Amino acid sequence: MTITSPSPSNISPEVQRFIDIAAIKELHIRYCRGVDRMDWDLIRSIYHPDAVDDHRKFRGSVEEFIEWAAPILSAFVCTTHFCGNQYVEVEGDSGWMESNTLAFHRRFPTEDSPAVDYVMNLRYVDVVERRDGEWRILDRTLICESESTLPVGEHARLGPAWLDSAATRDRTDRSYTAALVAQERAQGGSQRLSS
Repeated sequence: MTITSPSPSNISPEVQRFIDIAAIKELHIRYCRGVDRMDWDLIRSIYHPDAVDDHRKFRGSVEEFIEWAAPILSAFVCTTHFCGNQYVEVEGDSGWMESNTLAFHRRFPTEDSPAVDYVMNLRYVDVVERRDGEWRILDRTLICESESTLPVGEHARLGPAWLDSAATRDRTDRSYTAALVAQERAQGGSQRLSS
């Protein structure tokens, strides 16, 4: 769901500012979901067509970013981007945001080494613009503050059954099913996620 935030005259500037900040913050949440689920259409939906993404090892358009990122992300068992503090400033139809993020990347085990989690402490710095009532990213820069590699144990406390085989990195993931269930229930249906 995209929050649109036109500037109607019947909304006070203070309320409009909160609406704009919420719409801008949602861009990064949608980005993280898109990366973790490898949902490229969701990624496309947060950038303006003329946007530039600078991931340090890559700099280019949204389509070029997707082409670069897809094989890299496919090389991991899973990724989880955990969003922390988000700072936003808005001035009319322009603004900027800084989003602190912990990015976990589970590497596959090999014959020589067990699985590991590669963890990065990141900041995403974005210049955003509202066009036709919709906020999107115009320029994105990734800043890596630190990185570490954590060994993955044998899940001694929870056991392997705790790991959910229903977790996928595409639109078959249970979270997409939840969205469909919610839509049906909003129309009077009785479908449940757990059935």
